Amino acid sequence: MGALAQRSSFSVAVRIPPEDRYEPAIEIAAYFVISEALANVAKYAAASSVTVGADWSDGQLAVEIADDGVGGADATSGSGLRGLADRLAALDGRLEIRSPVGGGTRVLARIPSAAPFPNPA
Repeated sequence: MGALAQRSSFSVAVRIPPEDRYEPAIEIAAYFVISEALANVAKYAAASSVTVGADWSDGQLAVEIADDGVGGADATSGSGLRGLADRLAALDGRLEIRSPVGGGTRVLARIPSAAPFPNPA
């Protein structure tokens, strides 16, 4: 996630435990959620900062991307967010978007997952 954050034109605070690893399908889904959300921030949000976080509890990985931009994101009007919702649904996950106009955007992916395991590196 560090490379995605470094390439951004806005400040990105990453709060993902580097020692936690998940099954490849889970990590790939999380990566695509974060990547698409950051791309949307760059294209539409006019945000100055973004927070990316992940946390595992109760059998699911929650991945959250929140910005301080203009809000107004609509998952029904574009293919990117709909595609993410479809990708997550294939893993029995779900995508939640809260984006009031003028109030920033919060994208939350919930992906069923076994507990993380230590990074072998």
